[in-house]
Amino acid sequence: MPKIQGVFKRYEKKYLLNPEQVKIVTDGILEHMKLDEYGLSTICSLYFDTEHHDLIRRSIEKPVYKEKLRLRCYGKKASGDDICFVELKKKFKGVVYKRRIVMPYDEAMGYLTRGEKAKNESQISREIDYFLKFYNPKPATMVCYDRLAYFGLEDPEFRVTFDLNVRCRNDELDLALGDRGERIIPPDYAIMEIKTKGAMPLWLCDLLSSNKIYPTSFSKYGTYYKMTSQNPKEFFDEHHAVAR
Repeated sequence: MPKIQGVFKRYEKKYLLNPEQVKIVTDGILEHMKLDEYGLSTICSLYFDTEHHDLIRRSIEKPVYKEKLRLRCYGKKASGDDICFVELKKKFKGVVYKRRIVMPYDEAMGYLTRGEKAKNESQISREIDYFLKFYNPKPATMVCYDRLAYFGLEDPEFRVTFDLNVRCRNDELDLALGDRGERIIPPDYAIMEIKTKGAMPLWLCDLLSSNKIYPTSFSKYGTYYKMTSQNPKEFFDEHHAVAR
């Protein structure tokens, strides 16, 4: 098991797509991209926040700088020695910086919720240590979804993902308890995310603009926070209009 899984610096653009737009884009990218080896896979993330949800409340205000911490696993649940990722994600002036370490599930939960030390200390673990000490975050929200991920044939680091059946919950905050949750987007809709180190390819710009598909600000955790703490109808009216 590697001590450090990865450091990422890239641009990320999100789009909320209706079923027709999902088909247009998935058909349109096949000449330039390929579905990754995992096919349709399930991703579950446990987000951490302060007692008063200061991190997500600040994020919703769209500041120049924001950060978040999550524990992520691939599959419908995790337990014991299952590999998980402790991820510290920051965004500054539109650039996303993600730093993550690999841990078995039980070790990760001890590290994040019981103050236990990381067994393999690194620069990234020290950054996460500082985050934990500064914010004293607790498990706040579970976010689960099914993902299709494509990578570029010419540039494998260029990726386009489609997140389906996005569901969240703020009870049973444990990855061992499965992927149950309340849906936050309509059936057959998808959250598309374009991840690139530089400019978007011209062919993709043409595909999106010719079909009037435009980026939107969409946070899964932020959406669920608004749904559960504010007026869900107003939020859906605002964001689903983008994909009509």
